[in-house]
Amino acid sequence: MAVRPVSRRKMLGLGGAGAAALMLGTGEWSSGSAHAAPAMPSDPFSLGIASGEPRWDGVVLWTRLAPDPFAEDGRGGMPDVPVRVAYEVASDERFSRVVRRGTVVATPELAHSVHPEIHGLAPDRVYWYRFRAGGHLSPVGRTRTTPAPGTMPRDLRFAFASCQAWQDGHFTAYDHLADEDLDLVVHLGDYLYEYGVKTNKRGVVTDPKFHTETVSLARYRLQYGLYKSEAPLRRAHANFPWIMTFDDHEVENNWADGIPENGQDPAPFPARRAAAFQALYEHAPLRRAQLPAGPDVQMYRRLPYGRLADFTMLDTRQYRDDQPCGDGVSADCADRLDPGRTLLGARQRDWVLRGFRRSPARWQVLGNQAPMGQTDHDPGPGTTVWLDPWDGYVAERNRLLAEADATGVRNLVVITGDRHQNYAWDLKRDYADPGSPTVGAEFVGTSVTSGGDGADMTAQGETFLAANPHMKFFNGQRGYVRVHADQERWRSDFRVVPYVTRPGAPVSTRASAVVEDGRPGVQL
Repeated sequence: MAVRPVSRRKMLGLGGAGAAALMLGTGEWSSGSAHAAPAMPSDPFSLGIASGEPRWDGVVLWTRLAPDPFAEDGRGGMPDVPVRVAYEVASDERFSRVVRRGTVVATPELAHSVHPEIHGLAPDRVYWYRFRAGGHLSPVGRTRTTPAPGTMPRDLRFAFASCQAWQDGHFTAYDHLADEDLDLVVHLGDYLYEYGVKTNKRGVVTDPKFHTETVSLARYRLQYGLYKSEAPLRRAHANFPWIMTFDDHEVENNWADGIPENGQDPAPFPARRAAAFQALYEHAPLRRAQLPAGPDVQMYRRLPYGRLADFTMLDTRQYRDDQPCGDGVSADCADRLDPGRTLLGARQRDWVLRGFRRSPARWQVLGNQAPMGQTDHDPGPGTTVWLDPWDGYVAERNRLLAEADATGVRNLVVITGDRHQNYAWDLKRDYADPGSPTVGAEFVGTSVTSGGDGADMTAQGETFLAANPHMKFFNGQRGYVRVHADQERWRSDFRVVPYVTRPGAPVSTRASAVVEDGRPGVQL
């Protein structure tokens, strides 16, 4: 693998031991014979395997050695020593044609997680991979590279998902997602919830170690262990490369930059953010560029899929101004219209706008955490909205959509999580103007489990359809969204399950919505 430099900022942020742990875990430094893996009596791959960040020439692989993922100290039952982990990448499932193999070192500083970055693979190709450590062989994973730069692939098939509160139900949707024919998966945040878990809608009483809210690094590691104990989630990770980001619950509900929720003392919050971001990195197939430096992490990034699509992944938490008017819902919050307010921060916003001007992609896809379109709760002449999503940052939303329109973005499609509901709606240049043009489409995907079983239609859904003429579809069940895009059109299939509070739910396509090339907005 080619050696790529680590920034001075990240080296300084990690310190000597942490920087060495990072380099060993990505395979950039020699793993050496001194890190031979001790024999392990139980399976160290209990948390599964994964791949992610697909490029035309490679992917990042991931696993974390954790023979006891529920060990209260958060160390996964591992000794406090580095352990060598071997990996293989093959062009066939039987591994008769191994194309890459190597060794990385899982260190205690990063919870014995490894993130080898694999380069030199062929574009638009399926590969299989596996790990070996301590006398154990991991399950086999399947991954795929993206098409080469400058090429126009025939199509793109992917799914996006979000919001999987463990206590709210079974991860059945991921079993169905794992059976789909997909090139990749996008996860839009709320991979876990920070709340303590005592009893849940499954009727399960958990171990007392899970009862407290997640604040420390050890506790975040335990929470990831709890979530990754779900076989459907591990299976979905193993079957496709994932592109991941975070929303709020990976740290704390509705946090904003350095400001915690509900007027709490902000002094301890940077340490909590640092613990949350480190645990996220330790449990996700992210590249070295996404390794946090204390309470900061670089998560906004762009991943091309040939000339067919660009995935522009946003970060709507780290750089935002605090929610206006005390957060919540408001009909008269003037601050939400303040032109100086930002959700993205100036640097990220300028980066997004430059991408609009430069991208040659047929489909410009924004991976977004909280709904961009207006969600009015008032069917009458007033406007009542939530203040945490883009409705609390109206001027910046208007600027972003106006720039997309003015710079000639061919097809703007925003994919979003957070809301635990399915929407298909038009993005308007200015929602305050009834005659404002449609400049794009947004598909809001429901939760995997959050909110429990849900319902096809709710009283809130009826209100939203009456109050928001740009909304073409509403659904309140659980599931994910499956997308098929080619050069002529984009189709979003809302895949739903009827229940999550007991296992075994079937999946069905509740509705499909289309965007036609060159025609902004949603067609049902």
